[in-house]
Amino acid sequence: MGYRVAIVGATGNVGREMMQILAEREFPVDEVAAVASGRSTGTEVEYGDTGKMLKCRNIEHFDFAGWDIALFAAGSGPAKEYAPKAAAAGCVVIDNSSLYRMDPDVPLIVPEVNPDAIDGYTKRNIIANPNCSTAQLVVALKPLHDFATIKRVVVSTYQSVSGAGKAGMDELFEQSRAIFVGDPVAPAKFTKQIAFNVIPHIDVFLEDGSTKEEWKMVVETKKILDPKIKLNATCVRVPVFVGHSEAINIEFENEISAEQAQEILREAPGIMLVDKREDEGYVTPVECAGDSATYISRVREDPTVDNGLTLWCVSDNLRKGAALNAVQIAELLGRRHLQKG
Repeated sequence: MGYRVAIVGATGNVGREMMQILAEREFPVDEVAAVASGRSTGTEVEYGDTGKMLKCRNIEHFDFAGWDIALFAAGSGPAKEYAPKAAAAGCVVIDNSSLYRMDPDVPLIVPEVNPDAIDGYTKRNIIANPNCSTAQLVVALKPLHDFATIKRVVVSTYQSVSGAGKAGMDELFEQSRAIFVGDPVAPAKFTKQIAFNVIPHIDVFLEDGSTKEEWKMVVETKKILDPKIKLNATCVRVPVFVGHSEAINIEFENEISAEQAQEILREAPGIMLVDKREDEGYVTPVECAGDSATYISRVREDPTVDNGLTLWCVSDNLRKGAALNAVQIAELLGRRHLQKG
């Protein structure tokens, strides 16, 4: 016997990716509902590559009673209005928005990092999915933290335009085309030209000069991994369609060599170590797109601090940063609590 699963936001990039991954991983489903806003009602979406087409249902009239799991990929507005209704109807919500991440009664889960925290979902019947840049970061940090205890992290991100949704991807494409043919370039989704440029600004600015994206990385890492870790982030949007990259500098309490770190990372869940000190001996966003792994390359010791390491981390933000992590949470929930299939 399988689950009844609703995908809320089924017509968006992440919603479609959720359906793709559910099908790929053969998640045990008896029924899947594609749910979206009223303007998408009746639109057909494919369930993975199965050829099975689902007609979108209007979230305003959707009854969550009798459904086991709802994967929300519709943003904070719909999550605020409909996630509590779904949860109250007995459907466990796994929400991809930022709305519930820092709620003390809502577990924030990356299954490779803090699976035991999922047991707290019963307080609100809601589980939060972390920010895309946080998800790959904590997967990389967890096994190293277990071995040598992390004191401080400084991370610079190189985040793809798909993190801003379809509008971000369209803007990169249209601006690139315009530059090649000599047409004017006008920013719309982003604050400045994104084609052939980088923008050190993701989300709104806060009073201390950081952006909300940078703040998310700090507070979410502390909640998921360890509140004692000090972290500073600079988040940058780059002209890449899919795949976030991160340059991570780590200071540890205890001694750890680059060779030890490589051995640890090679065996860690969810990680693929590709670290040859030669041309093409590392992974870039182009290679990670469409893959489920978090890739680590360029592991080396930092001679400027005691017990310091620097590494390069790349992951498909639509998968591990969003859809894949949500499906992995659903799998974990099934194993530990729902126990069907």
